[in-house]
Amino acid sequence: MGSMSLTSLLGHGCRSFVAPVALARTLALTHVALSEHSKCYQHVKVAWFSKRSKKKKRVACESLKEEVTYPTAATSVYGYPYTRLLPCPSQNGPPRVEHLVVSEGGPVLEYICKNLDLPAQFVADLIHFGAVYYALVCPKPPPTATPEEMRVYKEATAPSVLKKRASIKGKTVREAQKTFRITHVDQFVEDGTYLRVHVHPKRFPRCYEIDWKSRVIAVNEDFVVLDKPAGTTVGGTTDNIEESCATFTSRALGLTTPLMTTHQIDNCTEGCVVLARTKEYCSVFHGKIREKQVKKLYLALAAAPVPLGTITHYMRPINVAPRLISEDSIERWSLCQLEVMECKEVPWPNSVIEEKYGVEDCGWPSKDYAYECKINLLTGKTHQIRAQLAAHGAPLVGDSMYMPAAIAEIASPELNPFGKHKKHYIGEDEKEIAVTEWMARHGKEPNVAIGLQACQISWDDGEHSFEARAPWWRCE
Repeated sequence: MGSMSLTSLLGHGCRSFVAPVALARTLALTHVALSEHSKCYQHVKVAWFSKRSKKKKRVACESLKEEVTYPTAATSVYGYPYTRLLPCPSQNGPPRVEHLVVSEGGPVLEYICKNLDLPAQFVADLIHFGAVYYALVCPKPPPTATPEEMRVYKEATAPSVLKKRASIKGKTVREAQKTFRITHVDQFVEDGTYLRVHVHPKRFPRCYEIDWKSRVIAVNEDFVVLDKPAGTTVGGTTDNIEESCATFTSRALGLTTPLMTTHQIDNCTEGCVVLARTKEYCSVFHGKIREKQVKKLYLALAAAPVPLGTITHYMRPINVAPRLISEDSIERWSLCQLEVMECKEVPWPNSVIEEKYGVEDCGWPSKDYAYECKINLLTGKTHQIRAQLAAHGAPLVGDSMYMPAAIAEIASPELNPFGKHKKHYIGEDEKEIAVTEWMARHGKEPNVAIGLQACQISWDDGEHSFEARAPWWRCE
């Protein structure tokens, strides 16, 4: 890229919601497969933070006024090509998160480029994707931090240092440690600012393969109802707000104001989602959800038959996957209920369909028939249908997280410390070991599709009611 001025990069610092859809589709056709590079990945890098010496790679404020030379390309120890984030790679590599404490104030793009040896265009893309965060004061490092990292943290958060910073006057330390996204490449970061850079954001190549206009079910002045494709995120992830249903649908409809997320379904789930066109309606819809005025029906493709009626479990109140559920009520665990309205035997999807939709073979022993269930979700918890049906011995087709555990429990029912056939544990230590081992029986999150569709959504007593197209397993 050679020498370039900072101002020439400013156009990359803001999200654009009016980019032509044709451009996105063109990018889909020009994918540079990075899967070969991903084979070189040996481990995950999560560097906590560093505060570079002012004698090294200094970032001066006056550099805004002059031409700055950046690296034009860099290659990490993983073989990851640091050039641009597009075209989108076909596979995700392991995460790399860098934590920095700014040693001398200046534009954020310059600081990251110089301290991580990354090209300016790549860093500008990271900012555009929402993969860079800052806090006025560095948060406390995790227990795994090295002595040097703890030293830097203590130095940057010493009361004598914080007293001199006008930017945190009137704020508690906890308030000053709250993180926010960097939104512009020229955003100024002062000495002592904490930066978190997600160098390898989670990618969603499916976004570039979808005809988004054809997935729109309804549009009015308040909301858009989308038939969300599997393998996409509704509103983005911590490190990627660009490759999302909200962003791509906004572009497909030519909207200048981005659509807003009102509720979530899993990345591997397809079906109806409501996106708000205004902040006001976003708030209104959230209120309808809280007041249980929104009804959601799902189609689930289970690997075994499921009895009709209400299924009840209790979910551990820890926001970590896999979600553990119990047959018995446990204090502070959340009630999970769903109603199985229908369950019919259908052919197991053939290999062509499974390959087309990226459905994983999770080792279920019998693949002659599957069971399509219509489910009324009575309580809305993350992974609820997936976890409950798996606990019932009927995991969803393609669910690489919950099916391995279900198979293990069928073979050895006592493995599940919260199941019907759980062991009697002598003490809490023994049970904790059993819980850890049970979690290890689960697999990874599915890459694209599982047998789950949000087939219908309605609210205001059915005044607004919308249905998704036929689920992927019915498509030829």
